[in-house]
Amino acid sequence: MSDKPELKKIRLFAMDVDGTLTNGKIYIGEKGELFKAFDAKDGLGIKLLMGNGIVPAIITGRTSEIVAIRCREIGITEIYQGIHNKDAALRLLMEKYELTKEETAYIGDDLNDLSAMKTAGISFAPSDCAKQILPYVSILLTKKAGDRPVREAVDMILEQLENPCYDV
Repeated sequence: MSDKPELKKIRLFAMDVDGTLTNGKIYIGEKGELFKAFDAKDGLGIKLLMGNGIVPAIITGRTSEIVAIRCREIGITEIYQGIHNKDAALRLLMEKYELTKEETAYIGDDLNDLSAMKTAGISFAPSDCAKQILPYVSILLTKKAGDRPVREAVDMILEQLENPCYDV
């Protein structure tokens, strides 16, 4: 992990869901309904990314209508669910937006995120991530899963921009 990676070049911020935007717990009701908790401050942070020309994307191994609903609420249009090869999805996004590795960031928390973390120029992880991914994490965040690690990463990115826009 390096001390001060250059974040001002980031143009794509890709995110895992379970263990980053949520605490990783999946609540299942007696009729099979699923529940997940998202933090509003992460959502506002994602909107701040968009206001600064940074594309937010979801790349998740699970498929959930809950995630689709949350993405619609926030305005995320790049949603890749049921993805087992996260590296391939991230490369497709990089190609679509004609971005380099240095312009690409990824936040994940476990081994299924490792391929995407290796592809991205900057990788973030919540403080309670799987220890096996630590050698591949550019920035280990102070926030744990579901406790606004995405917002912490967003704030770090915005702090390095010359004139960040804070209008949402």
